[in-house]
Amino acid sequence: METFLQIGVISSTHGIRGEVKVYPTTDPERFFDLDRVFLDTGKEKKELHVAGVRFFKQFAIVKFKGIDNINDIEKYKGCSLFVNREDAVPLGEDEYYIADLQGLEVYTEDGVLFGVLRDVMETGANDVYIVDSREHGEVLIPAIRDCILEVDLSEHRMMVHLLPGLVE
Repeated sequence: METFLQIGVISSTHGIRGEVKVYPTTDPERFFDLDRVFLDTGKEKKELHVAGVRFFKQFAIVKFKGIDNINDIEKYKGCSLFVNREDAVPLGEDEYYIADLQGLEVYTEDGVLFGVLRDVMETGANDVYIVDSREHGEVLIPAIRDCILEVDLSEHRMMVHLLPGLVE
């Protein structure tokens, strides 16, 4: 399991006082409870402490302690922000961190390997699992009870029921 979980990506700077616009890759409300994050610079994960958060449209405007100038943060455009798993928001029943789902082997209900879960697309109604299948290519499976029969993170596998029309 991943030690760090991505919560957003720095899209640009905001103003000249060191604030950044962050595109959330988690529940945006999560940003209000942040104390520290880890900035993935490509070479290291740099710990930053959050001084303040507000929202503008779909972006979180984040201010970090000790970064008070646009020149100190501008070089991190496009970099991801992470939290430690232990600092992550607790999950409810049948909820999973995307990082834990990525790479799961996906089996059909009759036990046949269907493919590998590559990513999760977050939509308004429900998430959609993007599965790479050798036989069918990319397949989109809605994360609903009718389709997702079982998720076993310890065995690194998922069992699905393929509704009519999901594969050709």
